[in-house]
Amino acid sequence: MRRSTERILTTHVGSLARPHDLLEVMREKEHGRPYDADAYAKQVAAAVADRVREQAADGIDVVTDGEMSKVSFLTYVKDRLTGFSGSTGEKLMPPSWQAEIDAFPDYYAGYLGKYKDTVSPMSTMVCTGPVGYAGHDQLRTDVENLRAALDGQDAAEAFLPSTSPSGFGRNEYYSSYADYLAAVAEALREEYLAIVDAGFLLQVDDPWLIEYLSHDDRAEGRRLAEQHVEILNHSLRGIPEERVRLHTCYGLNHGPRIHDLPFADIAPVMLRIHAGAYSFEVANPRHQHEWRVWEDLALPEGKVLIPGLLGHASNYVEHPQLIADQLVTYAGLVGRENLLAGADCGFSSRATFHPEVHPTVVREKFRALAEGARLATARLY
Repeated sequence: MRRSTERILTTHVGSLARPHDLLEVMREKEHGRPYDADAYAKQVAAAVADRVREQAADGIDVVTDGEMSKVSFLTYVKDRLTGFSGSTGEKLMPPSWQAEIDAFPDYYAGYLGKYKDTVSPMSTMVCTGPVGYAGHDQLRTDVENLRAALDGQDAAEAFLPSTSPSGFGRNEYYSSYADYLAAVAEALREEYLAIVDAGFLLQVDDPWLIEYLSHDDRAEGRRLAEQHVEILNHSLRGIPEERVRLHTCYGLNHGPRIHDLPFADIAPVMLRIHAGAYSFEVANPRHQHEWRVWEDLALPEGKVLIPGLLGHASNYVEHPQLIADQLVTYAGLVGRENLLAGADCGFSSRATFHPEVHPTVVREKFRALAEGARLATARLY
């Protein structure tokens, strides 16, 4: 994993807006209607090449494929895991959202309507048999597309995201939730290993860690979080920590967020996951003040922080000087070499015609991040 030894490096969380022509074909594919598979594969490859080129041009050092092949950062696993019978149509709604919905029902009545523009709804998958991994061909294509896209581009490094074992399924087969979670983690381990073996960094997307810790019964939430950490670490066994990034966040809820759990309650648990770098929300104004967590919590030796300095829920473009100031603050707490500049979350976590942030704005945000990193570098090196 590249570190900021000579200058502050930049990256982001992963998902980017898919081109509209790709979305139109993906929609046919997801609904089981006829589509040209060869043409679709070429569209995905072209979209990956385009997104990698844009990231490099806009000053992103550690790039990715933008998740062009995935219907969402989470439910893409429906095509890669066996043992699930599909969806009952039950909406995939993180429990932490309910307190916000109850507090602001008028806002959410309109907000939730935006998801009608997604290619496919995010629904809960139901486990009805032994879980295994069957996504080898799809992952191989992702690897090949990213490798081809990197050719000739000035990128320091590349990563591929993969989901954590939690959050997308309901168990109706295994004798306990722990057994179910362990089986899913063992299956996803095949994806984790293949990404690292291909020479890329693995990013584990894990919003569910915070969901567990946000449980109404804090003791039960802590138990579930501890179980989750133990099982995720088991799935990462043998993978060098310096090849793993963990991304955790408060989900994709672009609302008031007054019920968010303080990051001070999350960071110590997050650091127990066997990763070399940790990505988390900062640009979200409910959490900008939480740099103070690192005054009291020591970053373990060899670890890297990737504070999210670009908001994923706003089309405001952050000022480079603000980004530089935040980077200097974090560098003073954890060391400049232990820092990368990142984003709060993905900019199109679902394949949708109306992503969270307009793609032209995302590119401007990336340029602001790169300029902020340049300004911080001038002050730190």
